[in-house]
Amino acid sequence: MEIREVKIALASPWQNAYCERVIGSIRRECLDHVIVRNQEHLRRTLTSYLICYHEMRTHLGLAKDCPESRAVQPIGAGDVIAIPHLNGLHHQYLRKAA
Repeated sequence: MEIREVKIALASPWQNAYCERVIGSIRRECLDHVIVRNQEHLRRTLTSYLICYHEMRTHLGLAKDCPESRAVQPIGAGDVIAIPHLNGLHHQYLRKAA
């Protein structure tokens, strides 16, 4: 496949924009709001955030869909309920069946 490693310059985050974007999103949307107690707590928090990021959070680059696509719920399907994730830091909004 002839893949070659390309090293970036030290202290040059703009040379790896995708990685910096992910790290920034994790920090701003998750870790800035949580006091991490230990390594296991960090692992559980990041796993929960990853589930939110892929299954619930909309992305403009995906036409406001999630990486793991979901069905659109019709307006008349019932009342909207909020399901908290990450101890209420993020919520998933669904329609409760009438």
